[in-house]
Amino acid sequence: MYSLLDSINTPDALRQLERKQLPQLADELRAFLVESVSKTGGHLSSNLGTVELTIALHYVFNTPDDKLVWDVGHQTYAHKILSGRRDAMNTLRMAGGLSGFPKRSESAYDAFGTGHSSTSISAALGMAVAARLAGNDQRAVAIIGDGAMTGGMAFEALNNAGAMDANLLVVLNDNDMSISSPVGALNNYLAKLMSGRFYAAMRKGSEKVLKGMPPVLEFAKRAEEHFKGMVIPGTLFEEFGFNYIGPIDGHDLDVMVTTLNNIRKLEGPQFLHVVTQKGKGYAHAEADCILYHGVSKFDPQHGIVAKPAAKPTYTKIFGDWLCDMAAADEKLVGITPAMCEGSGMVEFAEKFPQRYFDVGIAEQHALTFAAGLACEGYKPVVAIYSTFLQRAYDQLIHDIAIQNLPVLLAIDRGGLVGADGATHAGSFDLSFLRCVPNMTVMAPSDENECRQMLYTAHLMNSPTAVRYPRGSGPGVKAEAKMEALPLGRGEVRRQGKKIAILAFGSMLAAAVEAGDKLDATVANMRFVKPLDDELVLRMAREHDLLVTVEENVIQGGAGSAVAECLALHGVSVPLLQLGLPDRFLEHGDPARMLADCGLDGAGIAKSISQNPNSVAMRRCS
Repeated sequence: MYSLLDSINTPDALRQLERKQLPQLADELRAFLVESVSKTGGHLSSNLGTVELTIALHYVFNTPDDKLVWDVGHQTYAHKILSGRRDAMNTLRMAGGLSGFPKRSESAYDAFGTGHSSTSISAALGMAVAARLAGNDQRAVAIIGDGAMTGGMAFEALNNAGAMDANLLVVLNDNDMSISSPVGALNNYLAKLMSGRFYAAMRKGSEKVLKGMPPVLEFAKRAEEHFKGMVIPGTLFEEFGFNYIGPIDGHDLDVMVTTLNNIRKLEGPQFLHVVTQKGKGYAHAEADCILYHGVSKFDPQHGIVAKPAAKPTYTKIFGDWLCDMAAADEKLVGITPAMCEGSGMVEFAEKFPQRYFDVGIAEQHALTFAAGLACEGYKPVVAIYSTFLQRAYDQLIHDIAIQNLPVLLAIDRGGLVGADGATHAGSFDLSFLRCVPNMTVMAPSDENECRQMLYTAHLMNSPTAVRYPRGSGPGVKAEAKMEALPLGRGEVRRQGKKIAILAFGSMLAAAVEAGDKLDATVANMRFVKPLDDELVLRMAREHDLLVTVEENVIQGGAGSAVAECLALHGVSVPLLQLGLPDRFLEHGDPARMLADCGLDGAGIAKSISQNPNSVAMRRCS
């Protein structure tokens, strides 16, 4: 079916093809992508847009000796297929299968793991400098796009790279026309011209000749900048010290290969601006690239058929609360670092456009921007994934917490996230949040409690975080009325004997299941900080064994808070802490992953039953 594609198992085989065969390969690769992703789910639109770019890069550069660093990493499916993983694409994002992102341990062709964005230029620069220090001619290429250029780290790296004598190529994959207008024949011609050795030699020769005449040299430089500035938007990158080339049509393989061949012969930092179309070649994705950005399984012939959710997700609960609260409080503003759809803010953005701020992939800026708004009397709500909040930890401490500003962090994807794997898991937030002074940290056990906690946090005049998992809750209907919770107070959900299970957030349902098996008391702790010390001490007095359960790493998490409470009050009682293990957990089915960690009802009951203190209790009874 895929005559050319079937013969390509490594980039070496790709480089044996004639250039006139490459468009056919692109068509076959694009068809394979649609068919493959329709069966596994994954990122589709961005990968359809990078087909020709991927082919051209592997065709021109001697990978894996030459290094390709992809950013954002979810646009690498074509790269995986061409680098020996075609037959394993049916395992994409499944347990034991291929990662949805580049992964060094998966392939020699994955030069750098890029689950988070805006890191490629820094990493590729390090590789380019390493090649220079080693005295070899290996090339390093950073392919940055899909919004990653909005991250401040990318510009920090550009600023550093432009001042270094390293053979670095930055390819800007501009796939939403956000930087330039559509390209045409003139731009393609100029790109070929300015990437050629003749232009580079002429430029250097002119500088040498004119060095003795400073006013003329300055005039020549200004004239060149003026000429290039009229036809290309590259002045900014030239100022960073890069030789800017483009924009060029990222779907024209002849232009791409010619330009990359020319660039590979140039010395120093180069910047190639490539314009691509998300969803290219698949009509459904071209019509709605956002819908087809990240997909579950679908019928490739008819496309995605929307199905009503059985019960609302926590993300939807947050989005509804945000709109209701904004209607009641004109000081509320909503902020997201480029995750409007993922964080449930679409309706808010439509209803309150003047109070909605998408700051791009710039988590550090998002938090300090929120701090500035809070200083002026506004109540910022920052909707952010747990994994991305890690990138703004300095700003959380220095710009929000030290100043005790009322910024509400609505933290989505707390705990395991399934198919996206270790780079996107929210495994650490309870640990790194609860150690920050002035912070209040809440974890809802159901949909209605999530809404109550968001309202409670909004009323407070200090930093707060409401942390909820991906997907749906147990199915408790969220009431429309606003109702605050008593600060730092948990509740007993099940009364039992001898064993008390203290459950935090998403673990309550599993804890109740385990409690039913063991006739244990189960407490819904609600607050990680301030911890309900009174409830903890009462459970310690009335039971022979305390068990803490959280969807967070055990180290420094909610269970550690309980241990600290007991130690502070001099209470000695056996304590079993259950949570995520001290290792990075790979991608897979979320429910299966929790079960493998012993965090489903059966697993919690088993861990308690096998605990030495539980065995001793049974012997004494």
